[in-house]
Amino acid sequence: MIRPIAPGDAEALAALYVRNRDFLRPFDPDRDDGFFTVEEQRRRIATAVAGAAEGTMLRCVVLDDDGAIAGAITLDGIVRGPAQSAHLGYWIDRERNGRGLATRAVAAMLERAFGPLALHRVEAGAIVDNQASRRVLERNGFALIGIAPRYLHVGGDWQDHALYQRLAD
Repeated sequence: MIRPIAPGDAEALAALYVRNRDFLRPFDPDRDDGFFTVEEQRRRIATAVAGAAEGTMLRCVVLDDDGAIAGAITLDGIVRGPAQSAHLGYWIDRERNGRGLATRAVAAMLERAFGPLALHRVEAGAIVDNQASRRVLERNGFALIGIAPRYLHVGGDWQDHALYQRLAD
């Protein structure tokens, strides 16, 4: 369902981002043309691999039922010490939406977060109007902790976000 991102994923991810550029635009920060290149994806993968080695992030690809890359999911900003927390982000290819991939990917990432990574808390946010993403979080046991006005600059504007958390059992 998910596996850690690897250098060999750059071409597939670049192609997937290109295909989903318009679909993801309302949910992503502004991205220049360079972001959609294989070279930039290689650079981002190298950063993710280094972050995993340092224990500050875990970026995985989401695989569809045929084993093809269908999106990505990331635990970012991993904080140790008394917090033991991270922020979750994810996206799925437009053509594969509505098949439960995001729900299953989030469940798999939570297993890693609360298992081998031994985190206490995972936070996630969704644009208030993004009901599909909010349902994914709620299906995975995330509790709404509040609405953050103008939380992130995505889709070309400052967007209100519903903030959620999931605590270890």
